[in-house]
Amino acid sequence: MRMKLNAGHGRVEAMRRVVLTERAPRPVGPYSQAIVANGFVFVAGQVPIDPETGRVVEGGIREQTRRVLENVRAVLEAAGSSLEKVVKVNVYLKRAEDFAAMNEVYSQYFPREPPARTTVVAGMVRDEFLIEVDVIAVA
Repeated sequence: MRMKLNAGHGRVEAMRRVVLTERAPRPVGPYSQAIVANGFVFVAGQVPIDPETGRVVEGGIREQTRRVLENVRAVLEAAGSSLEKVVKVNVYLKRAEDFAAMNEVYSQYFPREPPARTTVVAGMVRDEFLIEVDVIAVA
């Protein structure tokens, strides 16, 4: 999608680029790992699947949080961004009781000036998923 600035007509420049990397799980439906648009990277929900094996990582919420955030990192890097440029995070937890352990791991990935974040308890598309995370970052 491209739009050019046209004086008097209110159009603004809009650029859109699809991001795909083998370092994160490949999409299994009609969505992209991320879209770069208007100076931002919109990363789709990342789940605790190891891209090398195609399987959910073993362990609990700590291991799954680590895998999810590594997947987010990989997609951001493929888009030319990084975790340091993240401005908004949405965390979806299967169980409220996992919040503290998730937060412990999460804080290692965002140690200084962490982004805005929303955390909700939600149903997961696969029973073995304990967490899903999507982010918005500056490109």
